[in-house]
Amino acid sequence: MRETFFALAALMSHWRRHKANFATLIIGLSIATALWSGVQALNAQARKSYDSAAAVFSGGDLQNLVASRGGFFPQDLFVRLRRAGVKVSPAIEGAVRIGEKNIRLIGIEPLTLPAATTLAPLHENDEAKNILTGEGRSFAAPQTLHDLRLEQGARVKTGRGFMLPPIYEIEQAPPGAIVVDIGVAQKALDKPQRLSRLIVSNETRLDPAKLNEIAGDALRIVEPDEESDLSRLTDSFHLNLTAFGLLAFLVGFFIVNASFGLAFEQRLPTVRTLRALGVSARALSVALFCELVVFTFLAGGLGVVGGYFIAAALLPDVAASLEGLYGAQLSGTLALDWRWWLSGVAMAGAGALLAAGSGLLKTLRLPVLSVARPIAWREAHQRYLRRQAVFAALALIGAALAYRLADGLVMGFMVIALALLGAALFLPLALEAMLRLGERFAERPLARWFFADGRQEISGLSLALMALLLALATNIGVGGMVEGFRQTFVGWLDDRLIAEVYYEAATPADAREIEQWIETRPEVTAILPVWRAKTRLSDWPVEIIGMVPHETYSAHFTLLEGGADAWRALHEEDAVLISEQLARRLHVSLGATLDIPTSRDAWRAKIVGVFPDYGNPRGQLRVDHARVAQHFPDYPGVHYSLRVADADVPRLMEDMRTRFGPKIARLIDNAEVKKISKDIFERTFTVTAALNTLTLIVSAIALFASLLTLSNLRIAHIAPVWAVGVTRRRLAGLELLRILLFSAGAALLAIPLGVFMTWGLVAIVNVVAFGWRLPLHVFPTQWGQVFIVALVTALFAALVPALRLARSAPAELLKVFANER
Repeated sequence: MRETFFALAALMSHWRRHKANFATLIIGLSIATALWSGVQALNAQARKSYDSAAAVFSGGDLQNLVASRGGFFPQDLFVRLRRAGVKVSPAIEGAVRIGEKNIRLIGIEPLTLPAATTLAPLHENDEAKNILTGEGRSFAAPQTLHDLRLEQGARVKTGRGFMLPPIYEIEQAPPGAIVVDIGVAQKALDKPQRLSRLIVSNETRLDPAKLNEIAGDALRIVEPDEESDLSRLTDSFHLNLTAFGLLAFLVGFFIVNASFGLAFEQRLPTVRTLRALGVSARALSVALFCELVVFTFLAGGLGVVGGYFIAAALLPDVAASLEGLYGAQLSGTLALDWRWWLSGVAMAGAGALLAAGSGLLKTLRLPVLSVARPIAWREAHQRYLRRQAVFAALALIGAALAYRLADGLVMGFMVIALALLGAALFLPLALEAMLRLGERFAERPLARWFFADGRQEISGLSLALMALLLALATNIGVGGMVEGFRQTFVGWLDDRLIAEVYYEAATPADAREIEQWIETRPEVTAILPVWRAKTRLSDWPVEIIGMVPHETYSAHFTLLEGGADAWRALHEEDAVLISEQLARRLHVSLGATLDIPTSRDAWRAKIVGVFPDYGNPRGQLRVDHARVAQHFPDYPGVHYSLRVADADVPRLMEDMRTRFGPKIARLIDNAEVKKISKDIFERTFTVTAALNTLTLIVSAIALFASLLTLSNLRIAHIAPVWAVGVTRRRLAGLELLRILLFSAGAALLAIPLGVFMTWGLVAIVNVVAFGWRLPLHVFPTQWGQVFIVALVTALFAALVPALRLARSAPAELLKVFANER
């Protein structure tokens, strides 16, 4: 134990003498941990919100009963189950609009609500006693009240003009939701005598046979451990976040690896001395492991704290993206979850162990006398380069095999990850080949030294350059995907949103009244009902939208598959158009038939077209307008779009607001709809852009750290050249030029690698994760920008070491000859 303690003290003394190396090590490990734990904090926050939303009805191991065909079901089924002795509590949920926010409205029956649900504390709330009396009560989480800018006791009106009871806060309410009595919710949602679920008491367990005997096939059982629709739909989003977080961690890991490697090289004489004094390899290993533990808790703790602030900064954009894409509501306050704290520290420990492990093994395997020579590391590095070439080839072969076998999102990311790994491992070999070629064609001695010395310097800079390559390739790949998606999305949006005015009526009766009035307006050239319904196919939620026969659709609604006859078949036959992502999810294609659950029975329809539906994670079917009313009579037809001359739009909208007021739940023009859609798109990729930028910054730090640490070791190679007459300023310029050359080589390799990453994202990851495939776009201008960024990054990273060399004192260079290495 004493032997280990003194060995640890001797090893730790190195960091007192090399404070810059210590700082880069801590900074690198902290940044890597911060980026990883920040992403994990965002994912944990989102999943906590999903669980909170789902636990409203399924908490405490409770079964739920929902409509087999999706949507709502008659309240009579509740009565039949109660009469059959099954203890169930009715509930209804739906969306209402309050101001500019979509809010989940939950209606419960407090007297029969099982005690195991998360809303059971309503029984103990003083205000809850008034939920069934007088004007009633509404309840929401404190964060929801804050987001809606409401005080306790305030009343708020929904977009359809319904005044909710006075609202009070309760901690147990899910984020983005308002809880009311079920009768109030039925009125607010315009769903009289309708329910969306029944909560089965934990005193009763239902099986499908008993349920079928009582309610027929109208209801199905949702077990408490069954994954919610929201969790399934958002899995891909969170896996993408995790993948980018892991990539950022790996780039930060290169800083740590480089710092540990250079530290081991600098400590080789110390290790030799300790071994010569009799310190065993085991005691030395224990001392090094204890050192790693110290670094893990120090850097890991700083990284987790930094990750918290990163997650807090990105949380509003992530919440907006999830709300816009999936309708998910996230709490605006970041929770301190012990799991992601532990995950961050564990990743820090794993990163430190992996970074130091290879250097430790190299040091312990070298002979004691060889350890004393700093150049021994670089001699051994040549052997590792050859092994690296083998690993690079294996990684590229693995990427090819993964592509052939790709099935699922993880395998899709595996293709990209292995290709990135193979290219990164190949980079030092490519640079060495380039320098070898330059040395062969160089004529002057100084030029030959420039290339030969560069080959020797690669060993110390290879990890930093690999980090730079990955950061640049990621910027090209992800940036190309995002910009290509933006161009595709904007073009698709222009084709999809052709109508000039969109509105939603408060009730079906209001919708008919408004429609009759609009028919008298000469400036309106077409009234296009866009009635909607919901169902489930293969246990996935599906939206059904009706379309009337009109040139607006046949001339502008883009089809990926299906010709002009698709429109005739859609309106004259039992036929549907299916979204690309739903077709992939159900493994169906043009000409296949679907059995679509409706309010009464199953409707068999033929697929006559496949259409793109970018940005929509849910499946969608487009059907003839008349068939929506025929097969889904329970759903209100309140959505419409209007064709109007652009000049007449403002006057028409003003007249509609003046005449109908609260009878119109929402009224918006074409430009505003596009703006909202584009804002959602931009905020969706805000997190990706932030991680891209942070990754590039980390790679710059890695390069700077390696150059700063190498600058002292480089003196032994530069001093002899200075001694023969080359000025320090010229040597500094050559050092700067060499780093720029290395960075240019990394940038050139990053371009094809980035294009490959773009292809992998649009052709594999997006298809598996979201169901749509985007066309591949390339942006040479972006490549030029990234190339310049690489050179500027290298310039700033190399500037301090180069200036230090240019200003170094002659006595410092002469010390090399005094020591006679």
